[in-house]
Amino acid sequence: MKNKIKKLLKEKNAILLAHNYEPPEIQDMADLCGDSLELSIKAAQTDADIIVFCGVHFMAETASILCPGKTVLLPRKDAGCPMADMVTPEALKQRLSELGTMPVVTYVNSPASVKALSTLCCTSANVVDIANRVKEDEMLMVPDRNLARYAAGHTNKKIHLWKGWCPIHDQLNPEHIKKARQAHPDALFMAHPECRPEILELADRVASTSGMIRFAKESKHKSFIVGTEIGLLYPLKKANPDKEFFPASQTMECPDMKKISLEDIARCIEFMEGEVKVSEDIRVPALRAVERMIKG
Repeated sequence: MKNKIKKLLKEKNAILLAHNYEPPEIQDMADLCGDSLELSIKAAQTDADIIVFCGVHFMAETASILCPGKTVLLPRKDAGCPMADMVTPEALKQRLSELGTMPVVTYVNSPASVKALSTLCCTSANVVDIANRVKEDEMLMVPDRNLARYAAGHTNKKIHLWKGWCPIHDQLNPEHIKKARQAHPDALFMAHPECRPEILELADRVASTSGMIRFAKESKHKSFIVGTEIGLLYPLKKANPDKEFFPASQTMECPDMKKISLEDIARCIEFMEGEVKVSEDIRVPALRAVERMIKG
């Protein structure tokens, strides 16, 4: 199956992208691994005609926004994101009519249609910088309330929250951390900013997925408790074979990130199935919001 995929990728001038939460066998097959926005930016810089995105729907949409001249394929169209589904253009318009005119900062983990209504986007890595970069003193941040609370703790500006959250990160509780620390007393605890505020207060380091990989590599410590989706343990160990990584909780597994199989990848390339294409009326304003974030 792996040889078949390699052959198909070469024949069709396609590039295979895998998010850090994807299963190990898919990460090993990928031309590029990383977080969602990072992957789309890198893919845009290649001469590939086709992008096969092993992740979830909003990630493939972001690739389509940044790479309009390329065909973007999602091997499983039913690989979605519950948090991204918690915000819609209609609900956003309604909330703004209640709050009044203000900037909208939208997490990249959101639908393209919502990005299109946004002032600018943010990632889990740059959310604090983006919040401080906004000229106005007040803003609405969607869809992740935990990420917004994290940003609010690092700025003097008023951030209005949206009632959205990642079910995987939001379920992590202090008892999980207590047990993990008892089992691994010498380990540093790294937490993703999609976790609840009480979890972030317990963390030795708050970081995005790529930030965790970088921190673990640079740290002198030899063991780490990882407060994010358990798929990240594989690239962490791969990048740091001499160090140990333990999940903050074994329950932190995203079923959507585990849907894609090698068979799905082969089928989607061979038969050009699962295309994700953002229409121009949405892509252009969504691109503006993404570019405002990237360009600074």
